Amino acid sequence: MTASTTPTMRVETVPHSGGKTRRFGSRRSARPGRAAAWRRAILGALGIVLVGVAWELYKLIGPEKGFAIGDLILLPRTNDMSMPHIATMFERLAEPLTGASNSIMMWQAVVDASAFSLYVAAVGWIVGVSVGLLLALIMQRFRTAQSAVLPWIILSQTVPLIAIAPLVRRWGAQIQFGDFVWENWMSVALIASYLAFFPVSIGALQGLNSPDTNHVELFRSFGVGWWKTLFRLRVPASIPYLIPALQLAAANAVIGTIVAEVSIGLKGGIGRMVIEFAGAAGGDPGKPWAPIFGAVAIGLIAAGAVGVLALLVRRYRRGETNA
Repeated sequence: MTASTTPTMRVETVPHSGGKTRRFGSRRSARPGRAAAWRRAILGALGIVLVGVAWELYKLIGPEKGFAIGDLILLPRTNDMSMPHIATMFERLAEPLTGASNSIMMWQAVVDASAFSLYVAAVGWIVGVSVGLLLALIMQRFRTAQSAVLPWIILSQTVPLIAIAPLVRRWGAQIQFGDFVWENWMSVALIASYLAFFPVSIGALQGLNSPDTNHVELFRSFGVGWWKTLFRLRVPASIPYLIPALQLAAANAVIGTIVAEVSIGLKGGIGRMVIEFAGAAGGDPGKPWAPIFGAVAIGLIAAGAVGVLALLVRRYRRGETNA
């Protein structure tokens, strides 16, 4: 074997009835994967239905005043103010936001607030993923950096989010470059990225270190440099670890956005709406649940966006591993 020879992959065929051959990876072999996807979707929808059935069943047979032992509440109250029917929640979405004649519909207000929070969460996710990948590359390239940086990455997640949100807002208000002014939504996006970078950095580092030693030594024996080894070997091998990390980062970005909106007091987002509508539970039991549905919706959209990204790299997702 000469130095210019490179490893190649051969597609084998197996005999089939009638003397024909069948290639692995054909459309027929993809059908079980599609069936599994449909099965997961159906089971997910069934899980949502079961939650609704359990809610209505407990409301039907549960104690109206709940059950408590001393100050410890074991079972919630089932009256209409504390625990409205699911139909009441959805009916409220189709009603006006307020009693004013020019009031918009409740669902429109929830959609607008959800779109704003989703935009902020997306910005935070992009920043967090970029920082997480950069840290993973540095730690994989330099073992000393891994020993020095990894403990701080883990330690960063022990800081309470509610405690740092006001600090981030105050520090951000002091940033100004020419005509650029730091806005409050940028502080929320920064906090979202703070939660999003952690799973990406850990998952990407584990994935970049996942190739077998024999494969790494093979590339090294052919004189392949670190960058080419990174893109030809390490990055494809990291996909089964990276996709779950990206999904977790998307969920963290949504949670961080909603919590930061509450802590900072940012108006226009779904987090602020949750706090504002919570005070109406006494006279309008279905109203506080409208923004909660919005928060669930943006979480599903974030997870779905990462799922679409996963479809683009599905050829590398054999034996996916949780980060």
